[in-house]
Amino acid sequence: MSTLLKAKISMQSTTILIVSMAAIVVAFTGLSIYTAFGPPSKELSDPFEDHED
Repeated sequence: MSTLLKAKISMQSTTILIVSMAAIVVAFTGLSIYTAFGPPSKELSDPFEDHED
C-alpha cells in the first residue's frame, strides 16, 4: 500500500469515528431535552417543592 492510500484510510476511519461520536452526542442531547420538556416531564418531581417548609 502506498503512503497516500494509508493516510486516506486513516482519515476515513477518523471521520467515521468523529461522525459517530457527534451522532451519539446529538441523540443524547435530544433525549435529554425530550425527557425534560416533553410528555415524560410530567412524571418528574421538584425536590425543592417536595420539602418546602
